[in-house]
Formats: sequence, structure tokens, C-alpha cells
Amino acid sequence: MKELAELRDRAAAVDGIASGLREARELLELFETDPAAESEGERAIASATESIEGLEMAASFGGEFDSHDAIVSVFAGAGGVDAADWTQMLARMYLRWAESKGFSAQIVDESPADEAGLKSITFFVRGHNAYGLLESERGVHRLVRLSPFDAAHRRHTSFAAVDVIPEVQAGDAGAVEIKPDDIRIETFKSGGAGGQYVNKTESAVRVIHQPSGVIVTSQQERSQAQNRDVAIGILRAKLAARAAEERDRKLEDLRGERQANEWGSQIRSYVLQPYQLVKDHRTGVETGNAQAVLDGEIDGFVWPYLQQRRSLV
Repeated sequence: MKELAELRDRAAAVDGIASGLREARELLELFETDPAAESEGERAIASATESIEGLEMAASFGGEFDSHDAIVSVFAGAGGVDAADWTQMLARMYLRWAESKGFSAQIVDESPADEAGLKSITFFVRGHNAYGLLESERGVHRLVRLSPFDAAHRRHTSFAAVDVIPEVQAGDAGAVEIKPDDIRIETFKSGGAGGQYVNKTESAVRVIHQPSGVIVTSQQERSQAQNRDVAIGILRAKLAARAAEERDRKLEDLRGERQANEWGSQIRSYVLQPYQLVKDHRTGVETGNAQAVLDGEIDGFVWPYLQQRRSLV
């Protein structure tokens, strides 16, 4: 039923484009010398072009999990307090992007750093093809700026790693069975700012998958049961992603195409000083409007990556 609904939406989008262009043509034929009609026609063509680009992007999603919702984690790397602040900036960027798309976002775990920013954060992004879109963001992101935490105001370089996995429900193709005997569940008090709002009950949950050693936590929900369900869902997704990566790794070994995935090999650089430039090192796409990117305008990097990926299939 979900696939049928998606196909109906695509067909309706094509019909909408065709209808809009027909109306524009009729308007121009009736008022061909009217500047207002010409302006309206140009707007219709621009709108149709944008819609067609969106359909082309949707056609890029042929992967096993591309249509799924996404679980995004951001981890501070080298750079001390600047890296923790950079982690928080990246999380804000993705949450703003999700909001602009009409997607829903839900933070499930965050670990504040000692001075400022975050050591790590994990959140769901739910929407059509959320994983297919955000998969392009997986990797190391590098920030160069004048540090607000340096008394001498010197230029610092910091790193944060972004991991994106698809949300997998029990019963989905590719889902991994989680046996009750294979997991250990621990509870602890949720972190917070303290004071009267500090959590006095052990509602936060840590789930340990003993065969693989994968550990996930959830502490944003109000009850222990809710946090347990969220953590189990993230664990299921992580195990499915590991299984898919293992299959891909075996294929790469057979093809002799194994590539290094090291911490220092950043996928994108964000330079705020001495000039402003955001550059994707995989596609070569760059922009001087760094603030717009940090405010969530990342489609200019996502779309070229999807085109590149489709051309390699």
C-alpha cells in the first residue's frame, strides 16, 4: 500500500506539471502581447522545471533502503571544544533542512560536551526518501573558522563525523531478528541541565547487543518503556546497516574495489575564515554562501551526489 501511494503521488506530480504547462500555453496564446501573461508563463515554466528536477531526484532512489526514514548521528572528532560546537552546528543544519522539507525530526539521544556543544547527538528524520537523501551526508565534515573559544581568536580546524542509517521496522526486508537472549538492557538517569528540571528517575535506556557489541541509548522519551522501544528500533537499524555493509564489503573484495574510509578523508569542507566557501570533495560542487548551507540549504550538494551515484550504477 505504501508503494502504491508513492506511485500515485508520482503520477499526480507528472499530471500537475503537464496541467500547469498547458494552462501557461493557453494563457500566452490568448494574451501573447501582454507582459503580465508572459511573466506568468515564465513562472509556470520555472515551477515545472523545479518539479521535474524533483522527479529526477526521486528516480535516483533505487537502493534497498532509499525510501526509508533515516537515523542520523553526529559525533565530535578532532578539535576539542570547537569540534563539540561544530557537532551542534551540523545537527542544527540537518534539523533545519528536515523542517524545510516538511519532514519530522525527533532527537533521541544527545551527550553535551563539558564546555560547549555536543559530544554526540542522534535523531530520526522521517519523510519520503529521507534516507536516500541523507545518505549523501555520511562521512567526515571539516570546519575552518576563527574560534570563539580561543582568547587569541586564532583560526582553528575541527572535525565531526556524520553517520546515517535507514530506520528498519520488524518484518521489513533486510531486517535482522533480535533475540531477547542476545540483548542486555540497562537503565540510567537522563542527562540534563540540572536544577528543578533534572530527571530523578531512571527513564533512560541503554541496550547492548551482546553478539555484535553494538550499544544504543535513548533518553529523550518520558518513560522507560518508550525509551526502550526507541533504542530497540535504532539497534534493529544498526544491525541491518551492518549486514548490508558486510554484503557490500564482500562484493568490493571480489571486485578488487575496496576503498579506504579514514577519519581524515573528509567529504566536505566548510571554510568561514579567511573567506567563505563550502566545497564537496566528492563532486567538486562549491558555494560561497556558507551561512545558507549552515541554515539547512544542502540540496545543492545532495542532488549532484545522487546524480553521480546514479551514473555509477
